[in-house]
Amino acid sequence: MHSLEKMKVLVVEDNPNDVTIIKRAMRKSDVKCELYFARDGEEALDALAQKGEFEDTPRPDLILLDINLPKINGLEVLAKIKEDERLRRIPVIVLTISEREEDMVKAYDSGAASYMTKPVDSKDFERLIQTVQDYWKIARIAPE
Repeated sequence: MHSLEKMKVLVVEDNPNDVTIIKRAMRKSDVKCELYFARDGEEALDALAQKGEFEDTPRPDLILLDINLPKINGLEVLAKIKEDERLRRIPVIVLTISEREEDMVKAYDSGAASYMTKPVDSKDFERLIQTVQDYWKIARIAPE
């Protein structure tokens, strides 16, 4: 990602309330982002492969990935991303309600950059998203 470009973020989330919170938090941040959304694991993989309705979706600089998704769960999506030579360097932040240690271990073993539990309070959730944005603004992202 070049410093003058907007950060491209693929948000893989099936909960409309969480999508609204993420959008609101991203708008409030000074980090400019282009957001792309997938509602389930299948759509996420299609977006990353630029297939079907996602053919115009650019390669993201960052992926926010829920675990509990319809069709293909987030841990399976993460594994497929990290197995793909073209996608494996994209940082994936697992953003989930699951506090299960087993899920966290699987996520890190599969290559997640971070594992974050969604706060119940919407203001805390917004702050978490803004912190994620601030971090990735200064983090170095490997080129394609």
